[in-house]
Amino acid sequence: MEEHDSARITEHFKALNDPRIQLKTQHKLIDIIVITICAVICGADDWTEIANYAKAKKEWFKKFLELPHGIPSHDTFGRVFSLLRPEEFEKCFLSWIHAVFDLTGSQTVAIDGKTLRRSYDHSSNKAAIHMVGAWATRNGISLGQRKTEAKSNEITAIPELLKLLEIKGCIVTIDAMGCQKEIARQIVDQGADYVLALKGNQGTIHDDVRLFFEYAQGKQFKDIPHGSYEVTDGGHGRVEVRRYYTVSDIDWLEEKQKWKNLNLIGMVESERHIGEKITKETRYFISSLPNDTKRFAEAVRDHWRIENQLHWVLDIAFREDDSRVRDRNAATNLAILRRFALSLCKQEKTARVGIKIKRKRAGWDNDYLLTLLNVG
Repeated sequence: MEEHDSARITEHFKALNDPRIQLKTQHKLIDIIVITICAVICGADDWTEIANYAKAKKEWFKKFLELPHGIPSHDTFGRVFSLLRPEEFEKCFLSWIHAVFDLTGSQTVAIDGKTLRRSYDHSSNKAAIHMVGAWATRNGISLGQRKTEAKSNEITAIPELLKLLEIKGCIVTIDAMGCQKEIARQIVDQGADYVLALKGNQGTIHDDVRLFFEYAQGKQFKDIPHGSYEVTDGGHGRVEVRRYYTVSDIDWLEEKQKWKNLNLIGMVESERHIGEKITKETRYFISSLPNDTKRFAEAVRDHWRIENQLHWVLDIAFREDDSRVRDRNAATNLAILRRFALSLCKQEKTARVGIKIKRKRAGWDNDYLLTLLNVG
């Protein structure tokens, strides 16, 4: 990494407020930030591993960092990240993401929550941290997250998260917890469409939609204008058939006017065959999309990528559920770092290997690390 390459990274962290008492600091904040970014990408999962990685790479870091007092201790890394405000820290990463990656154009932005299970603090009886995140499914990039103390607080966290996002022209998908009139309105006001899952917590609209589709199926949709689309896939002895139905003639729906730009209702039937066993599931949705059933189906399917491409990978490749960092700011900042590191690994297409191996390779090969950082 040359001096100009380092500047391309540090430029985005210049506005980050240093919360330490300046007369007592030995290590430059930007040095700590750059080391930690590199360490997390390269497989370090806690402050001790980050400090040890930095010691192993000290001569390399000295080429572009000042390191006036050498490599910080693991306690210093932990203390600094416990003082940094996560909202400010994340803004720096979002600035970097928007500068490096093309996020324009229509795509699905999936919003969902994930609990950091080991972040429960027994000493203070504080609940585990719950992160509500946004995932650009086409790019494979984390667009931002907000911390809550419980899944039930997603309703308040989602509007705050949406304020961070540039979603004009996108389709925002949210599970039933976020199916709220105010959230739908905010999505439309920000220039996007929504696909929201329905459950029994939305009053009568869920039952009205369910009863309508049961009636329509009973008639095999005869004389009922609708769209349909079917997908079959599988492997390893499993076959799954998904049938999608959409209806936009919904003036009869009592709550239609209460949901901004509500244009269609949708149903998804999932039929899974594993050997002789067959299981079925039916889900219902509301959406502001025009009545294009294939597009609706793609948005619904895309939503699950936040589970497969983000949450699952964070647990398997980054061992997020094993993290015992319990300080609220430190745990949140480390979660932001993991999501950013995952986004960088997702963008690197030359190595046809999994995220875990990419992290290891970056730790072995400085040039490959620079490629992931997009400064090589």
